[in-house]
Amino acid sequence: MTIFKLEPVKSIELCTGAGGLAMGCAKAGFHHLALVEQDKHSCYTIRENQQRGIALVSDWHIHQMDVTDFDYSTIEEEIDLLAGGPPCQPFSIGGRHGAFLDKRDMFPQFFRAVRALRPKAFLIENVRGLLRRNFINYFEYIILQLTHPQLLPKPDEPWVDHLARLERHHNSGKSDDLGYRVTFRLLNAADYGVAQKRERVFIVGFRSDLKANWSFPEPTHTEEALIWHKWITGEYWERHTIASKERPEIPSLLRSRLQRTGANLLGSVTAPWCTVRDAIADLPSPENTNVAIEIPNHVYVPGARSYPGHTGSPLDEPAKTLKAGVHGVPGGENMLALPNGQVRYLTVREAARLQTFPDDYYFPCNWGESMRQIGNAVPVTLAHLIAKSIRSHLDR
Repeated sequence: MTIFKLEPVKSIELCTGAGGLAMGCAKAGFHHLALVEQDKHSCYTIRENQQRGIALVSDWHIHQMDVTDFDYSTIEEEIDLLAGGPPCQPFSIGGRHGAFLDKRDMFPQFFRAVRALRPKAFLIENVRGLLRRNFINYFEYIILQLTHPQLLPKPDEPWVDHLARLERHHNSGKSDDLGYRVTFRLLNAADYGVAQKRERVFIVGFRSDLKANWSFPEPTHTEEALIWHKWITGEYWERHTIASKERPEIPSLLRSRLQRTGANLLGSVTAPWCTVRDAIADLPSPENTNVAIEIPNHVYVPGARSYPGHTGSPLDEPAKTLKAGVHGVPGGENMLALPNGQVRYLTVREAARLQTFPDDYYFPCNWGESMRQIGNAVPVTLAHLIAKSIRSHLDR
């Protein structure tokens, strides 16, 4: 039997943060020649894990600097993948969302990187607010500029005028020296085995000369399957050894839904959505004072309280989206709602589990800063799934 060993493929990552997307790409076999991140705390987290000997990040070359100052001429090798998550605040529904008027909009820098590096493929992640109606023209501009990266804006040309030129060029059918086939989709991380309802826009492009016929991986997990395992077979409660008398009543809206569609649920069952309980069931209560020593980052944080709009994540559902926040970490989105009605803050380790960081990946900063880094990250599992699909097409 012949065994084929895949060679590492080379990548560059911009706006790395704490490393969720980069880690997923590394698991898919991409070798990062450079990772660019301005935030000193995120760089500190990665370097701390390098010192701890975490294999996935051990050979990363971190450049702590503004991406606008990075010199791509220093990269002499051909790049297979350019990846990154430009700051999401310019488009975030929860933030100030200034879009193209926001100085934090780093998409122009991503365009610059594509032109300079000519990667075989690129992968971008951003918030679902990018698809908001009042941003739709700018989103079209992003897609067309990525499709035709060498059609540069003229000096002092407004982006709307540049968009018009891009549209004319795109519809003309003229060939480009450098062009990309670009695909985008709004993905919910819960549909791919992440214990979190996290909707994000992913944009993937393959260089046109590769003629890649790529599409996003199909969902592997469904809410319908979780409903089936909870309320039809009871497998979910049995797996977690929840006695019948301790199981919650089926919600009335869900009961009505089952009455309408129950007969059709079985045919659609794949793997069930993962819940918060699935993700953290084997972690002991953080209120045990010895736990913090035994399990890094699993430290109890007192003071959580529930109020309208901030009720925490139910234990037996996928978590609400973990957020970084514009004016500090929003505590309501980072709380756990227990079946007895009590709430408490998630520990850093629990939040890292919900973002599918490995347990040996350590967050050395305080709770607020660590939760900000985790809330900004791409779930490692989802990043790996997409990067693996991209890698398989590049290997072909």
